[in-house]
Amino acid sequence: QVQLVESGGGLVQAGGSLRLSCAASGLRFSTYTMGWNRHAPGKEREFVAAISFSGGRTYYADSVKGRFTVSRDNAKNTVYLQMTSLKPEDTAVYYCAAGRWDNILAGRADYRGQGTQVTVSS
Repeated sequence: QVQLVESGGGLVQAGGSLRLSCAASGLRFSTYTMGWNRHAPGKEREFVAAISFSGGRTYYADSVKGRFTVSRDNAKNTVYLQMTSLKPEDTAVYYCAAGRWDNILAGRADYRGQGTQVTVSS
């Protein structure tokens, strides 16, 4: 049974930082592209970032480029999202996802976690 479990969300002031983690089990983690999406109330789910199976390639949404960094540790079956210079508009539930590179960038995934809430106060 595949499980993706996110952690690290919380309440932070604008300009602050948070690091999200996503621990994966039940899949060959090192063979999957991993991604992060977010879903804010009243908005559609939005792609945030992706990292290739080896970690050698990353891709970011324009809205987070230069502020967020995605990384992974294949030995720990974990993917991270370091978020800095947070803005109120970053407030959302953040989900990690596993799948193929092209699907992850298109917002599709083979597997998706339950999400962690990030709230940025102004």
